[in-house]
Amino acid sequence: MFLPKEVQAGLDAARKAELKKKNRLRVKAGEEIFKVLRFREDGFTLDVQEAPHLRGFVDLYDGAKHLYQCLVIASVEEDGEMFYEFKRATAASDKPALDYFVEDDSPIALITDGMTDQRG
Repeated sequence: MFLPKEVQAGLDAARKAELKKKNRLRVKAGEEIFKVLRFREDGFTLDVQEAPHLRGFVDLYDGAKHLYQCLVIASVEEDGEMFYEFKRATAASDKPALDYFVEDDSPIALITDGMTDQRG
């Protein structure tokens, strides 16, 4: 079906606005933050007019929750959306990484005798 250029542009703008409104995902690149239009297992899309051609490390958030630290590259532009492909996507954690195995029954704190003179 053929639509006049102005009508097609209006439909595309309405579609993008709806995607931005219902999606909470955000990408933070340096100090800039961009709304994610679509998210897939292998990457995400941003509005090509609002986002630069990102390349390198970015952080992906769902609202305030940090989901992933990603290495991305701009891949394909289609219908006003730029697809960014994950080269690496590491799940973010709110705990520091452990470099050793912790037994289930290992102590979690050191208990000392409160009666001991600590002055030396």
